[in-house]
Amino acid sequence: MAERLVHIPVMLGEAVEGLAVQAGGRYLDGTFGRGGHARAVLLRLGPDGRLLLMDRDPTAIATAQTEFASDPRVSIRHANFSSMAEWSETAGGLDGILLDLGVSSPQLDEAARGFSFMADAPLDMRMDTTQGESAADFLAHASEKEIADVLWIYGEERFSRKIARAIVEDRAENPITRTGQLAALIERLIGRREPGKHPATRSFQALRIRVNGELEALDRGLNAALDLLKVGGRLSIISFHSLEDRAVKLFIRDHSGRVQGSRRGPPVAAAPARLAAVGKAQFPSEQELSVNPRSRSAVLRVAEKLA
Repeated sequence: MAERLVHIPVMLGEAVEGLAVQAGGRYLDGTFGRGGHARAVLLRLGPDGRLLLMDRDPTAIATAQTEFASDPRVSIRHANFSSMAEWSETAGGLDGILLDLGVSSPQLDEAARGFSFMADAPLDMRMDTTQGESAADFLAHASEKEIADVLWIYGEERFSRKIARAIVEDRAENPITRTGQLAALIERLIGRREPGKHPATRSFQALRIRVNGELEALDRGLNAALDLLKVGGRLSIISFHSLEDRAVKLFIRDHSGRVQGSRRGPPVAAAPARLAAVGKAQFPSEQELSVNPRSRSAVLRVAEKLA
């Protein structure tokens, strides 16, 4: 109960409202986390409704099993939401899909996961701790250029080359294996230039995205979601940084049937419309921000599947 009180689902009402839940519908929460959004969806479902829960984090799945496995309306799968089409439960189509992207508060708050520089811990950053290489593994073998590219592309870190060079120079004698070690290295190099923001923030974000293949998973997941949604089905997505939000925004736009192309180039024929944006991008209210400051960068976009 204490953990549930600490974890505050972001834009709970807006995200679930965007799904336009029908009592007998079939819905997928592809990023269960600690179940805040899932509980709200389940409250709206009748006895014939169906809720499918996915998460790549084994700890999140353990929570889902404890709280929801006994409900006959619920099915649970430990997997990345990008593989939703591979789950037999989705074969009949879905009336709504909810995705709450990025790292969750419980993952940030559990120091041993290595997502945060607020406490010294092993530099892991894997959302699924059962597979893949950790951030420390990546930094141990990647070239200076590879590290710099990750920091620049995924973190928009202006000092990416400087940081990458220092990591490669230091790792020969002192492998970068802990969060405190990496944060201290970055702070030593570039100092505290932005009030209220740790200088390692962008680098930690970039490494997390790289380690978990988040943008690639989002691309696969969006395409799978479009195919699985029934006509009239809703896609409700919360993102937390510009790279995610831009990918979601462009995906909805590119499947809206609007003509694409530049003023200087030849006209480009519009593809058949398959999605329609529902309203504009939504942001946390002032009330939510006062209760949950971590929601400040959240953006919610909702779209509906067309015939």
